[in-house]
Amino acid sequence: MTKGSRAKRLKISSPEDDAVGIPAVVNSIWSAQKQMGPRRWFPILKALNKDGGIDCPSCAWPDPERRRPAEFCENGAKAIAEEATARGIGADFFARHSVEELSQRSGYWLGQQGRLTEPLYLDADATHYRPISWEEAYALVADELDNLDSPDQAVFYTSGRTGNEAAFLYQLFARKLGTNNLPDCSNMCHESTSSALSETIGIGKGSVLFDDFHHTDLIVVVGQNPGTNHPRMLTTLEEAKRQGARIVSINPLPETGLERYHDPQSIRGLVGPGTQLSDLHLPIRVGGDLALFSALNRSLIEAEAVDGDFIETYTDGYHDYSEALLSTPAEEFWEKIDDYTGLARYEIDQLLSLIQRSRSVIVCWAMGLTQHEHSVPTLREVVNHLLLRGNIGKPGSGLCPVRGHSNVQGDRTMGIWERPPRAFLDALAREFDFEPPREDGLDTVNAIRAMRAGEVRFFMAMGGNFVSAGPDTEVTEAAMRNCELSVQVSTKLNRSHVVTGRRALILPALGRTDRDHQAGGEQFVTVEDSFSKVHTSQGKVAPIGRTMKSEPAIVCDLAEAVFGADDSIEWSDLKADYDRIRDHISRIVPGFEDFNRRVREPNGFTLPHPPRDSRTFPTDTGRANLTSNRLRAPSVKPDELILQTLRSHDQFNTTIYGLNDRYRGVHHGRQVVFVNPVDATRRSLEDGATVDLISIDADGKERRASRFRLVHYPTAKGCAAAYYPETNVLVSLDSVAEQSNTPASKSVPIRLERSSVVARS
Repeated sequence: MTKGSRAKRLKISSPEDDAVGIPAVVNSIWSAQKQMGPRRWFPILKALNKDGGIDCPSCAWPDPERRRPAEFCENGAKAIAEEATARGIGADFFARHSVEELSQRSGYWLGQQGRLTEPLYLDADATHYRPISWEEAYALVADELDNLDSPDQAVFYTSGRTGNEAAFLYQLFARKLGTNNLPDCSNMCHESTSSALSETIGIGKGSVLFDDFHHTDLIVVVGQNPGTNHPRMLTTLEEAKRQGARIVSINPLPETGLERYHDPQSIRGLVGPGTQLSDLHLPIRVGGDLALFSALNRSLIEAEAVDGDFIETYTDGYHDYSEALLSTPAEEFWEKIDDYTGLARYEIDQLLSLIQRSRSVIVCWAMGLTQHEHSVPTLREVVNHLLLRGNIGKPGSGLCPVRGHSNVQGDRTMGIWERPPRAFLDALAREFDFEPPREDGLDTVNAIRAMRAGEVRFFMAMGGNFVSAGPDTEVTEAAMRNCELSVQVSTKLNRSHVVTGRRALILPALGRTDRDHQAGGEQFVTVEDSFSKVHTSQGKVAPIGRTMKSEPAIVCDLAEAVFGADDSIEWSDLKADYDRIRDHISRIVPGFEDFNRRVREPNGFTLPHPPRDSRTFPTDTGRANLTSNRLRAPSVKPDELILQTLRSHDQFNTTIYGLNDRYRGVHHGRQVVFVNPVDATRRSLEDGATVDLISIDADGKERRASRFRLVHYPTAKGCAAAYYPETNVLVSLDSVAEQSNTPASKSVPIRLERSSVVARS
């Protein structure tokens, strides 16, 4: 709610049983009209996700070869409307509102105020941001970096919204400075995917192409809610269904988007019955996916339903893997499967039957699999499953991790990584004639720990909302306040602008929708989607602020301020013409040869993927590795539930578009916790009760999220769900996935305690 408007009371209704359709069309147009006005929204939405147009920042689902008239979803329209809003905030706004006052506002309210239009500075002990020139801002950063005892006292964070060109420049700047402290949002979402896939198939990216969905027999969607998080995927699933594919959803909560889909661009979708997408839904317990895939894999081995020729030719470790998997006596094994998954044996057998009848299988997943302590073993077991049936490197089959931000995968390709491969650093050294640092840097969790310990004095973020996205909210906020200077390169206001270092800068950036004019003419940037396809994105409307700068320009200007105008790297030339940036990338990053020509071709180009392209596996063994993974799942005490954090339908990551989640029946609020009625009744908690959510870490520290409305909901027994970032306070900084160090936000042991005060909306 904007200040002065009347707050509406939280209302709960029955969940919807179908997705998209006319309500999505209405909400898309309403959001666009409200934020952008009639003269801006039509040309922007017309160009959204079109060849030569604007790449939507709301998710990384690929664009089809044949684009539809409206190639965007409801949440994409909301995302682009918020970025291209006609509202702007600058010096007057910050003169009226102190940082203390803004810190009391919700993230939703902050985001609704409009685009940041001019550089702003918060001095030590100041109460308000004040305007500052770009030159003064750069000088402040240069002085702070020059005064560090070591470059490793600086951290450079990146959001997946950043295009390839800015990401490449950003990592180049950090490494020229002398640090690999380049944490990014991947550390908090798909890092477990990258870890598991790099170890097993030799490349940390998915192995499917768009065309595979048109030739598959079975699609398994596990730990993912495409109806809210990647809505355009529903069209792909419907098309696959019409080609004869079966679809299985595996998730603790039934999600509307995988039940019945109404395509808003077809008569059948608008006025017909829609399409029933899921042929089978398995309501698995939170964190039970490792057990489920272990059960499927053991059953395939016992039934001799594996692809022996593929295993013999392309894999390593089958004997040890099968021996380990079969070593547990059957009765004991299936007791664990029953306990860990919460599924009946017949439900698992139904899925097994579909798998055995399918010549090709695609497994799709998102953060429901990646944010547990045992996420990497879980994903290794998913890889095992596809390898056993030869479902990698075959049409209609493969691994499909569905990324969030539209270029989060591209940022990693461009070198945004705290543990860069030696070959990348060697190429960087040859191209730019300097020696980059070789020691591993800090990922997100370790950056927060270092900031908390006073080992980091400077923090800079290229996009994102680090404070709200991070786990253990109180710890993350205290860590940020420990820094001497925090710098946010941003388009919109968020909590990271009001929880700052002792001093803070806001540098207003152009967005995807904004035209980007430089000395060399109008520029475009490039992005990489979840299927490793690289294509262009070019803004279509004039920026609403004259002093906003593009992300590549900000990095180049800052580099000149830090390293001097006579630096060996031609920063001013790179700023003037992004083709020059892409020329450097073409000589450093494999797969980007002849970058400038190929990316200008219709629909761009696809990066090589040896396992997909030729069944070549660049692992330590030269083959795909089958791995043994100890059977386990989250454990809780008798009075506890396993909480998974999730998004509402009016949300993208930490950006809140509205206070409704109509698919789940939540209106005008976010302070809700979804609990199975059986679990609620056992705790004498009625539907609508006001409860506190309490987690206790291994050291006995209590964390509390207060005044949530309990909603009886058909989630798996023993489980609960609530929205983030409101529940990030419950996620301990030390509860992380082994190997990937990703926060375990999807398996938080909590207990419910009746609140002593009423719930707030």
